[in-house]
Amino acid sequence: MNYIYGLLTVFFTTLLWSVINPAEGFTCFLEIIPALIGFVILALTFKKFRFTNFTYTLILLHCIILFIGGHYTYAQVPLFDYFKEIFHQSRNNYDKVGHFAQGLVPAMITRELFIRKNVIANKSFFNFIIVCICLAISAAYEWIEWGVSIATGDGGDAFLGTQGYVWDTQSDMLFATIGAIVGLLLFSKIQDEHLKNLS
Repeated sequence: MNYIYGLLTVFFTTLLWSVINPAEGFTCFLEIIPALIGFVILALTFKKFRFTNFTYTLILLHCIILFIGGHYTYAQVPLFDYFKEIFHQSRNNYDKVGHFAQGLVPAMITRELFIRKNVIANKSFFNFIIVCICLAISAAYEWIEWGVSIATGDGGDAFLGTQGYVWDTQSDMLFATIGAIVGLLLFSKIQDEHLKNLS
């Protein structure tokens, strides 16, 4: 339980930093709201279904990525402005880190849920279905970005974060898909070990 308290300390510390003098207040709210919704869901279900510490750690890392994007806006994260100059890129690509995590972390959450609840009997399509779910989540998020941008006009431009890149939506979903696949390839065995310890 001490480990969970440690994760919560990092979560709330980073959240507090994120909302203090953000680059754009409305954009900050839009970027961090998924993390806050996720926190409420995990808190309400904690006693009924507790994830492994490994999965909670991945969730925290994803939240930190969201908080950083919320504080600076995804188009203005300083480290990636530096990368932009060094590698002569046309845009700040921090948003791709966010979308990579948007695939990787939900993949590991879904995988743990599927294993522990024995959701899929036929394991042949196990990873394929997980990747498809992550792609669906990514597509749904793009719809939300689109809707917010239409509803708020200029106020939603920083949230949309295309930076003039015509293929931004498609590349976002590609990075989420890659993130899901990489997560399953790299972290499945680690997660399995944590699941064994849980039982």
